[in-house]
Amino acid sequence: MAGTLRRRLAWTALLRVFKPGTPGLGRRLAAIPRMIGATVRGEYDGGSRLAMMAVAGLYIVSPIDAVPEAVFLLFGLLDDAAVAAWFAGAVLDETERFLTWERQRAVTIPGETVPGTGRRRQGYRRSA
Repeated sequence: MAGTLRRRLAWTALLRVFKPGTPGLGRRLAAIPRMIGATVRGEYDGGSRLAMMAVAGLYIVSPIDAVPEAVFLLFGLLDDAAVAAWFAGAVLDETERFLTWERQRAVTIPGETVPGTGRRRQGYRRSA
């Protein structure tokens, strides 16, 4: 799967969310629980990226991060902004990658419902 689904830089994913033809923000956010579940089950290879996003989220909300803000006001805020921008881009990029993985997987398993839609793939019929 590594060769077919490549990751982009988290920074560029922030810009891609507004590009026509890419999944909307609602679809991406709705895919997060499915992505976590597929990763925990070992079906999807997003484990290390999800771990990095969790660490970034904890860094942003942690009280330990208040020390740089108190001592170096501007630098303390800039590092939070950089981590928050990376975090947002990583979430957008990984959810887009996950949605692509779901589509590819649904095509290779005939008759399986398209994840997140509750509908069956077109062109496949349910066997009786």
